[in-house]
Amino acid sequence: MNRHVLVLGAVVSSAALVLAGCGGAASSGGGAGDPYRVLVTGGLSAQGVLATNSKTSVISAQASADEINKTGGIAGRRIEVTVVDDGGDPTTAVTKLREAIAKRKPDLYLNSGPSVIASATLPILQQNKILSFNIGPTNESADPGKFPLNFDLSPSPTDYAKGFIAHAKEKGYQKIGILYGSTSYGASFVREMHQALTAAGLQVVGEQQFDAKALDMTPQLQNLRGSSPDAIAMTAYGAPVGYVLKSLAKIGWTVPVLGDTAVSATSLVSTPPPDGVLGTDQVANLMMEVFDSTVYDPADTSVNTAVAAMKAKAEGGVIPSTLINAYNYDALALVAAAAADVGKADDPSAIAKAIEKPEVLARAKTAILHDYHYSATSHSPNATADAFVFIKPSRLDSGQFRP
Repeated sequence: MNRHVLVLGAVVSSAALVLAGCGGAASSGGGAGDPYRVLVTGGLSAQGVLATNSKTSVISAQASADEINKTGGIAGRRIEVTVVDDGGDPTTAVTKLREAIAKRKPDLYLNSGPSVIASATLPILQQNKILSFNIGPTNESADPGKFPLNFDLSPSPTDYAKGFIAHAKEKGYQKIGILYGSTSYGASFVREMHQALTAAGLQVVGEQQFDAKALDMTPQLQNLRGSSPDAIAMTAYGAPVGYVLKSLAKIGWTVPVLGDTAVSATSLVSTPPPDGVLGTDQVANLMMEVFDSTVYDPADTSVNTAVAAMKAKAEGGVIPSTLINAYNYDALALVAAAAADVGKADDPSAIAKAIEKPEVLARAKTAILHDYHYSATSHSPNATADAFVFIKPSRLDSGQFRP
């Protein structure tokens, strides 16, 4: 081969790599007949619950790809899923994403949380014009003005508040105390929950923050008890859930506790002793907010199809955690519906615009959340109150609670 051609080719290749690493729009080469390339990252090598939840997130994407490929793929292109372990570390996630873009730009990027991963990767995705779905929302991730090609899959605290309001009114609770951890999500939770409860005519009688690393929440609970709430609205995740329940038992307070989806995603509440508290007095007054899809219903065909597909991809046929971590199943269904509307899958901007259409969202065969309400001004799911139910802690089977 002519040496000039070889040198020119090397220069072009190097330039492409530099562009990809610096945020250029390297081509995915995704035309008709090419696979639709999906990059999924997750903290598979992380410790504890993060690794477990990431595994559920990853197999949900793989299962959804299998189901959609059975019906012709995305706009006729077979879905090809590549899994990358980011360790739950944003620096690693950025490095892995840049490497993937340099090698071959994906058509779609899906993460497995937490929100620090989204914060780190969204600017790179935007620079490279890559469509993305995100399960760890940030303050700006659902803003189409900032990230027009990104869609949040997890509902916002405002959405979750809709479920709390419906349940509180059903139970006749008028005075609510709010308990939250010292995290960025906790700050969002108390701000938006307070606003939503007040707007709904309920009275917020107290707000208490606990240190997310604390082992005893007795002082905060005693302060809340002094305001005589009818119930407590709580967000907590992991070990702090156990410390709150233990502190309640310590002071002998039997107030109803309404936990958010972070509480229901904490395995200790669905695990009997000695590893958990299921069936003990500590959870006697706890009700948990969950998606309706995370409660087993033999008549819900779409969810049961998703569960079967996920079990087929899971190690040993066991879904590691609740379906609340399986949002990525819906992401591919949303893209498939949008691509059918556009007529092709290689234009991320057109796909994003199609996802904002109500008629496209109505046709998307999602399962984890049955309805998404994206718009040109909000790329948050904007879930309605009927997307949530409150249940008592119960055992978990195949990613679903069985009260």
